[in-house]
Parts: sequence; C-alpha cells; structure tokens
Amino acid sequence: MTQTIRFQAVFIMVLAMTLIVVGDTAGKLLTAAGFSPFFIGWSRFLLGALLLAPFMGLTCADIPSFFSWRVILRACFVTGAISCILTALSTEPIANVFGAFFIGPLISYFLSAIILKEQITWRRTALILIGFCGVVLVVKPGFGMTTGMGFAVLAGCFYGCFLVATRWLSGSYRPRFLLISQLITGSILLTPLAIGPIPELDLQLIGLIALSALASGLGNLLFVIVSRTTPASVAAPLVYSQLLAATVLGLLVFGDWPDILSLTGLIVILASGLASFWLAGRGK
Repeated sequence: MTQTIRFQAVFIMVLAMTLIVVGDTAGKLLTAAGFSPFFIGWSRFLLGALLLAPFMGLTCADIPSFFSWRVILRACFVTGAISCILTALSTEPIANVFGAFFIGPLISYFLSAIILKEQITWRRTALILIGFCGVVLVVKPGFGMTTGMGFAVLAGCFYGCFLVATRWLSGSYRPRFLLISQLITGSILLTPLAIGPIPELDLQLIGLIALSALASGLGNLLFVIVSRTTPASVAAPLVYSQLLAATVLGLLVFGDWPDILSLTGLIVILASGLASFWLAGRGK
C-alpha cells in the first residue's frame, strides 16, 4: 500500500467504524424506549434494504448470487453480530460492550491466516494477544461478568468471522451487492423474531430507527469498499477506532463512564490495535 492509499484507507475505515457506532447508539436508545433488540435489528436490515436498493445497481444476473452459500453465510455472521450487540447494549454501557466486542479482531486475525493465507508475525500476534487481555479486563470473566457482556463477546465472535468473510468475498462480488445481500438476508432471518408488540411510534423514534439503519448500512458499505484493497490483517486493527467513538458517545449521550478496570482494558485494547496497525503498515 502506498502512503496515499494507506491514508485513504485509514480515513474511510475510521469513518465506517464511527458510523456503525452511531447506528448502535441509536439502537441503544431504541431499546431504552421499549423496542426489542430483534425488532431493531430487523428494522435496520429492512429499512436499509428498502432505502439503498435503488442505488445498488442490481440486475437479473445478480439474483443467483443471493443464494450462494458463501453470501448467505456472511449475512448470517453479521445478523448474529448485530442481534447480539443490540441485546448487550440493552443492559450494558456502550463503551464496555464495544470493549468486549473486540474479541473480533483476534478471531479475524487468526482466521485470515488460516483461511485466506495472510501473513502473520510474532510481533503482531503478541499485540493481538495483549489486546485480548484488555478484552478480559472489560468482560471480567468469573468476577462480575454479566449476561449482557456475554452477548457482547458472542457478537465479537460473529463479527470477527464477518470481517474475514467480507475479505474472502470482496474479490468475487461488488461492494454494493455484498451490502444489499446482507441487508435482505438479515431482514428475512430476523422477521420471525421481530414479531411482537412495539411501543407507539412518534417522529423521534422514527428518526432513531432511520438513523440506526442508515448509519449502520453506510458504515458497512464503506468497510466493504476498504476491504477490496486492504488485507484483513491490516483492516482489522482499524476496527479499534470504534472504541474511541463508543467511549465518547457513551459519555455524551448516556453519561456512562467506564469503571477503572474497564477503562484500563479499553486503553490496552486501543493501544494494541494502534501498534498492530503501525506494524502492518511497516510490513512487519
């Protein structure tokens, strides 16, 4: 990667991750208003598909691709990730949820080496494992771990698989097709779970539903675009920029500030991610 390309990739990736956090912040506000996580996830997928479909450049030739097992598997990963993280956000501070969520880059890093044959080094492996120690500090397994944090970890596992699947398919399908396929498949998968009573809608809630869908959809589209030219082992550490966005939005929107142990874990995760990206940029 040249310096210019690397800067563009960093900017687009950070923007993508920030938009995804904005979407999840809207989702947390919706759960506080009484919506179920599955309804929020379903509305995000469905509304995103309806709004973005006219701009996806779909043709009749794309129809068989929707039934590809690889495309469906990727959509299942992101559906599981969104459902679990929305469930976690309904009870946990947003920064802590994203801290636990960062088991994803660990999953992505090693799966990229196994499945995509991407190079790994002992330096970056050590940093990824240090980041995992930060995740442990946030999650607190065995002493204070809650059900919500368990869902956050599961969301991270799904998302790590999604990162690798996106890179796996990015050379075979257009970014816009990958986005619309996950939106359509996700809405179908969540429809049975989304059925149930919902709070009375007003303009504010409708706006939050739209923000949740559009921010998440655009963020994932930008991520797919970056994945076409950036190895997963380089792109994955950039996902750590979500931590900054989650901490800031958690403080501004919900007044949440992590406890000292969780804050230490978040700092460890962020530091390891930045160092991992620096090493990747130097070819190490």
